[in-house]
Amino acid sequence: MMKNEVFASFAFYSTILILKMYVIAIITGQVRLRKKAFANPEDALRNGGLQYYRDDPDVERCRRAHRNDMENIFPFLFLGAIYSMLDPNPTVARIHFLIFLVGRIVHTVAYLLKLKAPTRSVAYSVAQMPCFSMALQILFTIVMRW
Repeated sequence: MMKNEVFASFAFYSTILILKMYVIAIITGQVRLRKKAFANPEDALRNGGLQYYRDDPDVERCRRAHRNDMENIFPFLFLGAIYSMLDPNPTVARIHFLIFLVGRIVHTVAYLLKLKAPTRSVAYSVAQMPCFSMALQILFTIVMRW
């Protein structure tokens, strides 16, 4: 598989995206600790008392950013893996993967830093373009071979 230049590129960008998701999870945990806003009573008891078993807007913002990643990165992983098997042009494929990665990073930064609209929605839209492109190419290839 790693002899396939496109798949190797896909594996590289996908791994960065997964690491980014781990970073968001860590950030969420750190914000919980800093804001003393715990999702479970046992965590609150361990960190000061049941009064800290509560929601916090900053924690919820981190959670929404993470959920948005899951809603978008997981489909990218599926589409990118299938797309890599279609023998696309390596440069074009790399551009698809890079645009998605940059779009998701900008989206996350905009979400967490509360950047002015429409930064986050533009980043989201830009990251969707390569996904739609890959999906259409997959469908087109399948239909042409049936």
